[in-house]
Amino acid sequence: MRLKIKIAIVGLLIGLASCRELPNYFENDNLGNNIVARVGRSKLYQRELSSVVPEGVVGTDSAALVDLYIGRWVTKQLKLKEAEQVFTESEDDIEAMVENYRQGLLIRKIEKYYVDNNIDTAFTNNEILAYYNKHKSDFKIGRTVVKGRIVKFENRYRQAKTLYKLMSSKNQVQQQEFRDTCLKNELLMSDFSESWIDFSEFLRLLPTLRSESYNSALASREVQKMEDREYSYYFQVEAVLKAGDAKPLEFVYSDIRRILFNKRQNEIIKNQEKVIYDKAIEEGQIELY
Repeated sequence: MRLKIKIAIVGLLIGLASCRELPNYFENDNLGNNIVARVGRSKLYQRELSSVVPEGVVGTDSAALVDLYIGRWVTKQLKLKEAEQVFTESEDDIEAMVENYRQGLLIRKIEKYYVDNNIDTAFTNNEILAYYNKHKSDFKIGRTVVKGRIVKFENRYRQAKTLYKLMSSKNQVQQQEFRDTCLKNELLMSDFSESWIDFSEFLRLLPTLRSESYNSALASREVQKMEDREYSYYFQVEAVLKAGDAKPLEFVYSDIRRILFNKRQNEIIKNQEKVIYDKAIEEGQIELY
């Protein structure tokens, strides 16, 4: 009960400005520091609670947060105390693990220092393209993707034949006329000429059945037609990549950039390792027997 009262009081006092003096009813150590809780030889000081309560939280809310923090601190100390008793015989192993972790942390930190002070994060398109061309076999696509176009219009649309002719034309002027016609007549056009799309997603824009594969539609690069009761659809598959083909560069551009970055990091670390090794040999810091 005495501890609970202390905790509640501390919670109420945390919200006070740091310049105000706290009542002197806490237990003090030899240096005059207020002790809030003690577990064995471990002590929790009042000054450690200053960051527990967010700014603006006061009253009972403040007391509850402090109460929770102290409870967790006590539990943590009890667990540590029990662990030290249970694993006394393996103390050397634990110390070795702690030392290995400390050394690993320091090595990662110095390697990060090497990289941060030396790395150039810029990669040219030529560098990325060269890596892509050299490692195409590493980038396999797992599903069929296409580039193409779809235009949807009502079955009663009178200019259907003209629309088909314009869409099929290889002439850029007529292609622009095709786009203008779609826009003028408010025809729904889905254009994936410049970007890849899953073939399954492409088919969802057409009156297709899930039970059929429609792989035959991939064979032709000409304008094809489908229709349902109300609408007709002209569609054209302009390019195809099937499962097992190399992924397009735009699919793996970010991946390649990350690979090149990691490679450059490793080169910097290896180079710096050689520098410090050679320097240590020169200064006589290393003796190999």
